[in-house]
Amino acid sequence: MKRVLTVIGARPQFIKAAPVSRAFQETEGITEHIVHTGQHFDECMSDVFFEELGIPAPTHHLDINSRTHGAMTGAMLHAIEALLLAEKPDWVLVYGDTNSTLAGALAAVKLHIPVAHVEAGLRSFNRRMPEEHNRVLTDHMADLLFTPTDSATANLQREGVPPSRIQQVGDVMYDAAVYFAGRVETRTTILSKHGLTTKDYILATVHRAENTDNGSRLRAIITALDEVARHQAVVLPLHPRTRAALTRERISPKFIHVIEPVGYLDMVALESNASVIATDSGGVQKEAYFHGVPCVTLREETEWVELVEMGWNHLAPPGSADIVKILRQAIASVGRAAEPYGDGNAAVRIARQLV
Repeated sequence: MKRVLTVIGARPQFIKAAPVSRAFQETEGITEHIVHTGQHFDECMSDVFFEELGIPAPTHHLDINSRTHGAMTGAMLHAIEALLLAEKPDWVLVYGDTNSTLAGALAAVKLHIPVAHVEAGLRSFNRRMPEEHNRVLTDHMADLLFTPTDSATANLQREGVPPSRIQQVGDVMYDAAVYFAGRVETRTTILSKHGLTTKDYILATVHRAENTDNGSRLRAIITALDEVARHQAVVLPLHPRTRAALTRERISPKFIHVIEPVGYLDMVALESNASVIATDSGGVQKEAYFHGVPCVTLREETEWVELVEMGWNHLAPPGSADIVKILRQAIASVGRAAEPYGDGNAAVRIARQLV
C-alpha cells in the first residue's frame, strides 16, 4: 500500500486536489493524508472549497499564513519536515507554484522521500514572480513531474529534465471542470443574488503580488475596470490581499460591483455566464477557456501560452496597455477550437503512476 502525503494550502491547489483525491479513493493500493499549510486561511478561501469539492478533511492543519515569503516558507518547511519524520510516506505530492509547494518539496527531498509535482513545467519566464522561482525549483527537485500540456513538457525537456521523470497526463483543473459542470445550475444562486444577467457583465479577479504590491499597477487596473463599469457591469470578488492593498493605496472603486470571495461552484457560475473575464490568475485563465469565455490577462506574460496562441486569451499589461480597449475588443472575440488540456482523466493517470 502506497502512502501519499499531499501538501496544499491555497485556493487553486484545493481545486486541483479534488479530482486527484477522488481518484486516490477509487484506486486500490494507495492511501492519502492531506497537510493543509493554512496559506489561505479565510473561510471563503479555504473551508468552502473542501466542502463543495468533497476533498477529505486534512489530517494535519499547520495554520501558517500572513507572513513574508521567507518566514512563511521557512515555517512550513520546519513543520512539514516534522510530519514527514513521523508519517514516513512513500510519496510527497505537491501542486502548482505556491510557498506551500516549495516547502513541501524541499522538506521531502532533504529526507530522501520521492516528490511528485502536479502541474509541472509551467514557465512565465518572469523571474520577478515568486511563483516562477517556486515552480522552477520544485520541478528540479521532483522525482515525478506531471505536466498538463505539450508546452509544459517541452519546457522541462529544454531544461534537461530526464524523460523518465516526465509524465504528460493532462490538466487536473480540466478534470474538475468536467466533473462539476453539471452541478452548478442546481447548487448556486450567485447571479440572481447580485442581479446579474447572463453574458451582460464582466468578471474580474486581481490578487497577484506584482499587481497588489505595486500601487501604480493596481490603480491602473481599478481605473480601467471602473471606466468599463460605467457602461457594463463589472463584478470583482475581492481577494483579502487586494482588499488590504486598496485600503493601503487609498483606492476606492466607484462603479465596480465588489463582492466577497466566492466558493468554487459560485465562481464557475460567474465565469461561465460572463461576457469576458479580466484576471491575473493562472487558474482563472484556464477556467475561462473551459467555459468558452474570452479572457484578458492583466499581466505582461502568461504560463498558459497556448491560450494566447489560440486567441482565447489577450495580454493587457497594467500601465503599458489600453486595458479598456483590450477588454472591449475581447468581448467580441472567439478563439479557435482545440483540446490542449487532455481528456478529463489526468487524475486517474496520476493515481496509477504513483501506485
